[in-house]
Parts: sequence; structure tokens; C-alpha cells
Amino acid sequence: MISGKEQNLLKLIRIYEHLLDELDEGVHVVDENETTIIYNRKMSEIESMPKEDVLNKNLLDVFKFPKDGDSTLLLALHKGKSANNVKQTYFNNKGNEITTVNNTFPILYENKIIGAIEIAKDVTKMERMIRENILKKGDTRFTFDSIIGNSLAFQDVISNAKRAARTSSSVLIVGETGTGKELFAQSIHNESARASGPFISQNCAALPDTLIESLLFGTTRGAFTGSIDRPGLFELAEGGTLLLDEINSLSPTLQAKLLRVLQEKTIRRIGDTKDKAVDVRIIATINEDPIDAIANDRLRKDLYYRLSVVTLFIPPLRERKNDLSLLAHHFIQKYNRLFNMDVESVSEEVMHHFHNYNWPGNVREFEHIIEGAMNMIGEETEIGFVHLPFHMRRKLQLQEETIIPPFGSVEKPVAVADNSAETSKNMKSQLSDYERTYIQSVLDKNNGNITLAAKQLGISRQSLQYRLRKLKIKPQR
Repeated sequence: MISGKEQNLLKLIRIYEHLLDELDEGVHVVDENETTIIYNRKMSEIESMPKEDVLNKNLLDVFKFPKDGDSTLLLALHKGKSANNVKQTYFNNKGNEITTVNNTFPILYENKIIGAIEIAKDVTKMERMIRENILKKGDTRFTFDSIIGNSLAFQDVISNAKRAARTSSSVLIVGETGTGKELFAQSIHNESARASGPFISQNCAALPDTLIESLLFGTTRGAFTGSIDRPGLFELAEGGTLLLDEINSLSPTLQAKLLRVLQEKTIRRIGDTKDKAVDVRIIATINEDPIDAIANDRLRKDLYYRLSVVTLFIPPLRERKNDLSLLAHHFIQKYNRLFNMDVESVSEEVMHHFHNYNWPGNVREFEHIIEGAMNMIGEETEIGFVHLPFHMRRKLQLQEETIIPPFGSVEKPVAVADNSAETSKNMKSQLSDYERTYIQSVLDKNNGNITLAAKQLGISRQSLQYRLRKLKIKPQR
């Protein structure tokens, strides 16, 4: 008969087993004899191995490593070596290649190693998708004809982008999420002399540093456990364009290596001793003000100056609301084709709401709202308020109730109570006021000359123009 203490122990074991199987990271534990004693559900998925084929088996009977002893688990077990964010490539007994980023530690008891534990993140599928889905020549679908917008500020950006397409200089595209930065990047590539070369896009925020470095620069055999000779994105983009999205997400170390590539026009694979010349145009994007990114150590100043030979500031949708009707027509026609529908327009009431909304998700959010509405529409030919997704209707109703009178009302807008009127402004507001006053004073000293003012402020002319629009400053001459 099982005692109460034993029952409690069994319950605790079941709880631990359930907890391990719910984790989104692989867990693999071996004992002092290299035998697997813990192997959770996620690890089974990563390595495409049923638990029963791994548990209670010797590690080397189930998995093959490039060299005996190259396993991070065995290095921890036999040599006491811990590993943090170490990339490893190996094979299961079916010959399938597996790539993981591991944190591995020896397990100690009374100062003796009695086993080792590995916590693994799966990057096998990620690497395969990146290699298989790299945009080769002819796969870029956006051109300047794809860009929708007639507002003056937006047309100015398009004109500058077309001029930039004539050269191979680096381009930095600044814009909030959803403004269409990749659309501009592809358009520049397709308009340039490099249009027949490859266009490769990589989101720098999507991958850990250990993977992004090898992905960008390539690897040589023996550089790390399981590494093989593999070209990086710079080599694959030879003669074409490499788009680095969210460049401010790269670590300072990787930003320094990228700066070297831009300056020297050469790359060095991880583990190699020789440099290789590359002919690649770099287009980078950033989803925040680059000056703020530099101030907060998210972007190196020297890299910013090297990338921003041409800087394009894409205005957010809230600053070009006169383009809403044009965008609505474009997206309605797009989803008419996809859904085999005959929707003609957006109602006047809905357009009124759209014009009073700030669109934090920009054009991407606007497109999703139109798509969602067209999924809800029946036989009608006009998108009405009732067709909008519920979350959007809720947002608009709350906004209209607190700030703007009902549609069709002739009453004046109701003022929102400002409970902070008698208190000091928050820090962000204070800083904006100071920045506005300071820039205005420098402009006045230079008689409204933007070039001279930018030089005195220590920023580029384009950066100053961006801040003038952002702070609503009009130079006086």
C-alpha cells in the first residue's frame, strides 16, 4: 500500500511532468551515464523524435554530432562546461538535420556532476524558411506604381525615393509600423540598376543575436558546434539589395560589424580568417525617430551617419488623412478581386469616423479594417458602420462620445475635461516644448535657413525637416 508521503511525491512528479510539457522550449536531461532521463514534449517536436525512442537511451545512440563529444550536453556532463545561447547543428537517427540555440548546464550534487540539462530553442524551421524563402530576382512585387497617396508630404517622399533609386548609396527609411517601409525599399530596388539582381529582406528583430550574425555573414566549418560552410545574406545579395528591417533591434556589437561591412565593402564569415569583397546596396528601416534611438543607445551614431546617406521619413497615416478615400478605394478593389465581390464605396458616416481616428497602426491597420468589413458585408455595395470589426466600432464609439459630437450634429465639439490643467505637464510634453522652443530659436538665429540650422544643431537637414513636421514648426524667413 502506498503511503501518504509516497502519494504526495507521485503527485509532485506528475505536476513537474505536466509543467515541462507545457513549456515552449525543449528540455533534455541526461544522467552521468549519458542516458536520457527527462525529455519534454517540445524537445520531442524540435527533434522529430517520439519520447520512447529517446528516453532511457544513450544520447549517442539516438543523435549524431559532427564530431564525437561535440554535443553541448556531453561537454556539460564530462567537462562541466556551461553554454549560453550556443547554436548547435546535429542529426537525429533518421538523418534529419536539427538546429537549436541552447542553454546547457552541468547538474551538481555534493560537488560531483551527476548529469546535465539542456534548454533548447528551435531554429531549424526558421533557418530552413529563411534559406528557402529568400526573395530572389523577379520576386519583388512592389514598384512606385504600387504606392498610394496624393498628399504633398507623401509625394515628396516618393520623389526623393525615385532620386535615390538612381544610385547605390545606402538608404535609411524612417517610419512607424505599418507605414509601408518595405514597399518603398522594394520600389527603390526595382527602379534601380540592381533590379535584375536579388532583393533580400531580413527582419533584425525576429531572430536572436547568435542566429542573426551567422545569417548575415555566413559560417565556416568548425566555427561552432555543428557549423558548416554556408554563405550569409550579404553574399546571397551580391549585385542586388539587402533590406535590414528594424535595424535598431541589432545589438551594438552587430551594429559595429555592420558598420565595418559598409565602410570596407567586405565581409568575413564566422570562423574564417579571410575577408571577401561584396557588392550589395544596403537599405535599412527604423520604426522610431533615429535621434531618439541614438539617445537611448538603440542605434550607434556612426552607423546612423553611414546608413543615412539618403534618409526617407514616411509620414504616418494620421498626417495624411486626405489620402483615406484613395486608400479605401484601392483596398476595396483589391478585396473585390480576392473575394469576388462588388462593393463600391465606404459610407459617408464611416469616412467621417475614419477621419477622426488617429490610426496608430497606419496603412496596415486601415487595410485590415477594410478587409474585415468586407468579410461582414452581405448584399450591400457600401461599407457601413455595422460592417466594421467590433473592436473598431468600439474604439470609434468611445472616441466620438468623448471628443466629437454625433455624425450630422451641428453642435460644437465637446471639450474633454483636462484634469491635469493645474498640475505640471508630463515629462514627454515638457521635453517636446523645450525641443520646439530650442529648434525655433536656432532657426530664428539663422533667418529660417534649414541647412544652417541643421548644421548648428548637429543633425542632418532631412532629420531637421522631419522634426519641424513632427513639432509643427514653420520656419520664418
